Amino acid sequence: MTMEIAADCVRRMEEDGFAILPDVLAPARVDAVLRELAAAFGDLGREGAISTQEGTVYAARNVLTLWPGAADVWRAGALPEVLAALLGPYCGLVRVLFFDKPPQQTWALGWHKDLTIAVRDNRLPSQHFVKPTCKAGVAHVEAPEEVLRSMLAVRLHLDAATEENGPLRVIPGSHRTGKRLVLGDIAPVTVLTGRGATLLMRPLLAHSSGRSHPDTPQHRRVLHLEFAARPELADGYAWHTFLPAR
Repeated sequence: MTMEIAADCVRRMEEDGFAILPDVLAPARVDAVLRELAAAFGDLGREGAISTQEGTVYAARNVLTLWPGAADVWRAGALPEVLAALLGPYCGLVRVLFFDKPPQQTWALGWHKDLTIAVRDNRLPSQHFVKPTCKAGVAHVEAPEEVLRSMLAVRLHLDAATEENGPLRVIPGSHRTGKRLVLGDIAPVTVLTGRGATLLMRPLLAHSSGRSHPDTPQHRRVLHLEFAARPELADGYAWHTFLPAR
């Protein structure tokens, strides 16, 4: 069964640029992850995190530093086998982000593609890596298309994604246009999932999300993990973090 799931994900990723795996994290595991994240954000003074005036953290970049448990939280269900099928035997975890849309601090994001990666040093001369920036104390660059095509984002949904809490929208097949943001005539798909489900998506897939409904009490907490196919980068560049999946 796992091999069939992996094969179906490979097909969907090639055609659409995204796929959904339901029930990757059991309810009890989701509860435990939320408790551990809350403790980590509080104990470390929310370093690298953004919070509301009420103290609710709704975004964090350096989650692997804030909560080391993020390094293994994805090892559940069919996900390890699916990752191996999509990225090969040398893949590794390179970055983990956290997003929420708390009822008192909802937000929206327009259509875009994820083009930046976290590296150790973004000052090295290169024709491949451009637009150096620093985010939460970590060096970032815009990566070349060949690197982005060999990456995968894994979004672990710690809440159900519903029409009320600002779900992600994607343009199927838009990963095939490279870095160019071409929306075309293809209708967007709204990604609705259950709690504990996982959305797999290519960084070059065009995606956006709207604001939550003003009267909803729902959160939309997501752990966004990024994986790369290989540990090596060109021009002497190195991933800020590379944790082998195997």
